[in-house]
Parts: sequence; C-alpha cells; structure tokens
Amino acid sequence: MPILIPPIKSQGIKSKLVPWIQLLLHNAHRKPQRWVEPFMGTCVVALNIPAKSYVLSDKNPHLVRFYKSLQSKEFSHHAARKFLLSAGERLREEGEEYYYFVRERFNSSGNPLDFLFLNRACFNGMIRFNKKGNFNVPFCRKENRFSAAYITKICNQIEKMASFLQYNDIKINCCDFRDVIDGNEEKDTVIYCDPPYIDRHADYYNAWDEKDEKALHALLLGSKTNFILSTWHHNKFRRNVYIEKLWSTFSIITREHFYHVGANLQNRNTMTEALITTLNIQNKSFMSKNQDQYNIFNIST
Repeated sequence: MPILIPPIKSQGIKSKLVPWIQLLLHNAHRKPQRWVEPFMGTCVVALNIPAKSYVLSDKNPHLVRFYKSLQSKEFSHHAARKFLLSAGERLREEGEEYYYFVRERFNSSGNPLDFLFLNRACFNGMIRFNKKGNFNVPFCRKENRFSAAYITKICNQIEKMASFLQYNDIKINCCDFRDVIDGNEEKDTVIYCDPPYIDRHADYYNAWDEKDEKALHALLLGSKTNFILSTWHHNKFRRNVYIEKLWSTFSIITREHFYHVGANLQNRNTMTEALITTLNIQNKSFMSKNQDQYNIFNIST
C-alpha cells in the first residue's frame, strides 16, 4: 500500500522510514495493540501503523495544537481549502511581505491554519523556533506556491489525517518524553521513539543533548515492552558515538538514506540511519529481499 503522507512537512520527516518500520514489525510478528510515540512530529509513522489505540505526544505545542484541532473538528479540509486559496492569492499579490505578516500573526496567536500556511510557504519545509518560541524560518521564493493542484494535494492529506485522528482511539498530548514512557506499558505496546538526532540540528522546542539521550536510554531499558528507536548511525564525516556508548546492546539495523537538507545540492549528503530495537528479528536477511526499495541492511544483535 502507498504511504499516507501527513499535511505537515518537516526536513526530518520519516516517510521513507515507514516501509522499513512496517517490515520490521512484520518480521517480528508484531501487530501492536497500543502504539506509543513520545516524539510524534508530523505523525507520519503513526498514520501508517495499524493499532487499536495510540498515545502520541510532542514538546512542540504548535504540532500538537494542529493535530488536536483536526481531531476535535475545529477545522476541516474544506475550511483549509478556503483559507489556503485566499492566503495563496494574497501571497501572489503581496509576495514575501504577506508571508512575514502571517508569520507575525502566527507568533501572536498560534492559529493552526497559519501554521499550515507557514509550513508550506517557508524555506525548505523547515519547522524552527527561536528561544522566544517564535517561528523564524524565512520565506521560500517559489513562484505560484499555492497552485490549485497543490492546495488540493494538501487538503486531501488533511482529510486523510482527520479521518485517522477522529475514527481511532488516539490520545494526543503536549509533554516531555519522560512523562510518556513510564515503565508500566501494556504487554502488546510498542514504543516508537524518533528523538532529535543528537549532535545534529535541533531547534528551541527540540533541543537535545547527552543528558536527554541518557534519560531516554534509561527509560527504554527499564520499560516492560518493546521499542523501536530511529537515529543516525554515521555519515562520511563522523559517527554517532552514542551508538556504541548506549545502544550497542540492542539489535541495530542500518541503511543508507538521503536527506534533502541544505540550500545547495552539494551540501546534501547521504547518511546511514539506524533502527535500534528490542523486537525479536526472526530473519536476519529479511531487509535485503526487495533491493528496488531497500539497500542491504546490516543487522547486529
């Protein structure tokens, strides 16, 4: 099945990791009854993992507000279409002046539709906030940014996300990961963690350091259920030293991944990503079966 894409974009979105995670769960013969994400981000992983119930959380209040607004039917894809058609027309007429007007308005009100507009009109699909908690990504100078076809695509994504949020047992909270992983999870729970990649980019809401990495390790180590953690393993310049320091006692699956990050093509490089897990991997060669979609995976246990 095609991967469902959420309406919110981000540079670190895990849409390309979803088939990998699905395959890992299938290989481990796990159909989670309860899916827990302490770092929900854009919600792309949860959107594509079937479960009976979900616990989703993030420290970024704007991401949480956007999805809770969809869940509570505060706005619909119809309202979003009307808003984006109007905002897109003003953007064509007024240019970046209108973008910065909306950015200032959003930083005062936190309106979820303004957040959607900024997310789709800003530079490189970034989500970044300064120390005051204000969205500070500059404008993307792309002509006809909100074409009719593009707005339809966004609204279709909103409709599918709203259906997922409204017709499933889903709890969404704005909180720290320490308040989500409590060690008392049910037996058929799987915790998926996608924390900010340590020693790489982090914004105000997603600051992450060694203290956080160690705290997450301790909580997962003490948990009574299985987990999957995504992180970076190495690139051509350096290695993630915390793989060896903290995570080497678990199963580690790696593959090369290309991120479209950076203003210039020469600044965009491949990175070897890792899934770290306590799931029981049945077939050590399972990840190499479809090489049209996946690279050969290295599995260490």
